[in-house]
Amino acid sequence: MDPLQQVLQWLGHYWWIIFPVMGIAGGIARRWEIGARRRHERRMETLRLKGELKAAQFAARGGVAPQLSPRRAAAQQENSAKELLQRLFAEHDEITARWLDYELDVAKMIAFPAMSDGRQPLTAAFLRAKKTADALRPSSADAKVAEQQVSEYLDAVGAYAVAFEVAEKDARRLRDSTFTDDERKRLERAQHMLKVAVDQSATPAERQTAYRRVREELDGLIDLSDAAVENLEKKVALQLEQGHAAAPAASAEGTATEPVAHEAPAPLPEPLPVREPRTDPLRQAAPLPRQEP
Repeated sequence: MDPLQQVLQWLGHYWWIIFPVMGIAGGIARRWEIGARRRHERRMETLRLKGELKAAQFAARGGVAPQLSPRRAAAQQENSAKELLQRLFAEHDEITARWLDYELDVAKMIAFPAMSDGRQPLTAAFLRAKKTADALRPSSADAKVAEQQVSEYLDAVGAYAVAFEVAEKDARRLRDSTFTDDERKRLERAQHMLKVAVDQSATPAERQTAYRRVREELDGLIDLSDAAVENLEKKVALQLEQGHAAAPAASAEGTATEPVAHEAPAPLPEPLPVREPRTDPLRQAAPLPRQEP
């Protein structure tokens, strides 16, 4: 049979495959279209800001209105560069804060694990862009930097922003699809236990147990950073402190109208007798003194 006829025959039997293929292709095309549009916007912004710097430099060389003194033109150039760096710092910090929102929130790490997985290609590209932007960032907006340095930092922040947008969309698309069925069940249990761990209505014992279960379920699935663990422990500790503070407050409200006897305080309750086993290692280690006859 002719190879072309074989292909046509195969397509005749499996014609329905074209629909999921078109869906996947459409999703990829939309993602790249969003990235391309973002890159174009960043490129236009770069050209505009570079134009402002060029104009300020041209003014410093006396190429504009004669009433603008060289000192005034130099000050204008410095202010323009400072304003540009301040804008770049703000955008740089905003992207980093959005990324840290995934890195420090265990609930988001469970819901979108690809965002913290450097093995994912788009996440790895974002991390590389972050490293480049961090390395090119000047120490402050008042720092004396060359035009080339500002231009490189501007391009790096633009690439950083685009890489984050693409990685975030991909992570929200993937969710837990890269895990097996058993691993997804563990993630679901961890998500449920996490809600209990930070639930103020749960008892302290329940919250502590839920916190340990979260760590056990995520072990080997998601690598929690030290900062994420510390942030989670703070949330659990805060709920425990609020729970302890609520109990005395409720007790005080219930006895506010009762008279208080200051002159005769109530005696402390006697401790319940505790029966110690014969094989208690503490009693064996410290025998009673022998009584004299």
